Amino acid sequence: MNIKTIGGQAVIEGVMMKSSTGWAVAVRNPDGEIIVKSEKFNKQSIFTKIPFLRGFFILIQTLWLGMKAIDFSSKIVFKEEKSSPWSLILSLTLAFFIGVILFILLPLYLTKLTGHILNIVQINPFAFNLIDGILRVLIFILYVFAISLWPQMRRIFAYHGAEHKVINAFESEQSLDVSLAQKHTRFHVRCGTSFIFIVLIISILAFSAIPHSWSFLMKALSRIVLLPLIAGISYEILKISSRIQNTLIGKIIISPGILFQKITTKEPDINQLEVAIEALRAVLNFETSDRIKS
Repeated sequence: MNIKTIGGQAVIEGVMMKSSTGWAVAVRNPDGEIIVKSEKFNKQSIFTKIPFLRGFFILIQTLWLGMKAIDFSSKIVFKEEKSSPWSLILSLTLAFFIGVILFILLPLYLTKLTGHILNIVQINPFAFNLIDGILRVLIFILYVFAISLWPQMRRIFAYHGAEHKVINAFESEQSLDVSLAQKHTRFHVRCGTSFIFIVLIISILAFSAIPHSWSFLMKALSRIVLLPLIAGISYEILKISSRIQNTLIGKIIISPGILFQKITTKEPDINQLEVAIEALRAVLNFETSDRIKS
């Protein structure tokens, strides 16, 4: 069996699955029915295939598909009216700016304040960026822990666990069965949380190259400009780590992300696993149809 690389994301009462061929989202409506939406990709951009460039473009694509999947799930669960593409663009832009404020500007400002207390932070570029990186990690962990206290988010985290279990079962070449998927771990080495931790580590090294004499504004802008490069490098490291996950180096790379998944994933129930399986089946149907045509 030729195992395709499958990614996914939890949404409101559902799961989105994505392959190189297309994507699908399955959502359980208030009546208990599983509603599935799937779309085949027309043609993948050449930028998603070039090493060290593809990471950023795949990230943008994943964010866009994630917003579409969340939009679809909210319509099914809350019976909202149809939204326009512009509302999705606005939501994605707003999320970007909130992310910049929380995870770039805030830790940078707090690091600057720390420099008034610890002189080494003020004069040593590596110490400055190390503190900046540690604060960024702490803010991110506190943010995720805070939202995990919200009951609705805990259900989304359970769907996140269902997504991982089903993908793990698929990658183990087992049939898509609830009882088999339930036996698998809710953690996955290619999870987005693992990617985020790699980004945070790489950013410490990358930001150390920024001249320490630059103003606060220049440092903030340079951090945003460097994001595509950092995302590209982090994506390649994530892919490599999944191949060497059983080695010492691989375990060191993936362990922070796996540990953090104890917060971002919860054990799913049977109903949630059924939804994840339906999403994966819809994506795999694209693979089947392509083989029939060829």
